[in-house]
Amino acid sequence: MTKLYFVRHGKTEWNLESRYQGAGGDSPLLPQSYDEMDLLGKHFQKVPFAHIYASPIKRARVTAARINRKLKKHPKVSLLSRLEEFHLGKMEGQKFADVEQQYPEEFEDFRNHPDLYDPKAIGGESYQEVIDRMTPAITAIVKAYPDDNIMIVSHGAALNAEMNALLGVPLADLRKRGGLANTSTTILESNDGGQSYQLIDWNDTSYLNRKIDPTDLV
Repeated sequence: MTKLYFVRHGKTEWNLESRYQGAGGDSPLLPQSYDEMDLLGKHFQKVPFAHIYASPIKRARVTAARINRKLKKHPKVSLLSRLEEFHLGKMEGQKFADVEQQYPEEFEDFRNHPDLYDPKAIGGESYQEVIDRMTPAITAIVKAYPDDNIMIVSHGAALNAEMNALLGVPLADLRKRGGLANTSTTILESNDGGQSYQLIDWNDTSYLNRKIDPTDLV
């Protein structure tokens, strides 16, 4: 059995400001985020992770490295471009409210109607394109580690889409399970080499010892 611990990166300045980051945008992690990464690492410090995989985008790779410092066993950290966030084109760096004004249809569909989201006007990736990009990476990881614990550090929108897809959720319903908070952990298991997955825990933030606010969630 492979147990996958999917972690969303720590909270950044643009998360706090309600700005889209995407794969092409990035902003500094907040000072409090380093403490929260430490809390996550301490929470899972006794889990014998065989490997950590992370998106190469700075906010994710720094999160992965920081968490690894708190684990009792320090596995190798590998960066995979397939784990990057959605490419959001013209939305990257813009505040949510401004995107809603400029691209109302794309804004609404990205948030609430994944099956209808058409990113051509903004030059971004569709939900299906992100899933098609990420799934081969997850499948390869599960096949390489059929009886291990693996941590995967990535991004809110991409992880939400991919994990729901792995669980067999139809494209139209990908957003219905709810968002993922910064420094949250979602655990999935596979007993058959990645042919199917079972949800163990969704968006766990119990170790953060604080209330989650709207700017935490994607």
